[in-house]
Amino acid sequence: MSTPNTRQALSQLEAKLREEIAALPTCGLSEAAHSASLGELIDAMTRLHLADEPIYTRLTRLDAALCQLDLGLYGLCADCEAEIEPERLLCDPTEQRCCGCDDHYRHEHRHELRLNH
Repeated sequence: MSTPNTRQALSQLEAKLREEIAALPTCGLSEAAHSASLGELIDAMTRLHLADEPIYTRLTRLDAALCQLDLGLYGLCADCEAEIEPERLLCDPTEQRCCGCDDHYRHEHRHELRLNH
């Protein structure tokens, strides 16, 4: 995926996440969801104890992907720095690990992952 296409896909995901956050019941983030930077929005969700929400994880992954894109590191595995398989990035443009490292991560953290679901 080219950089403009990647940026467009991430921007669309950002707009969707902002809408979902604005619609969260009784969290008081509707205004911030539309006007705050991603970092400010992540901080606000942390202060409101929403870090366990799945949308928080999606938001932090989006922020990481955008930062990587800006730094020219997008598409590189966060663990081994190899290229992430293109099909993985097509399925999820916020993917942070290659297939091998993701399998290893899931194996090493299976107890934590089981507790979160």
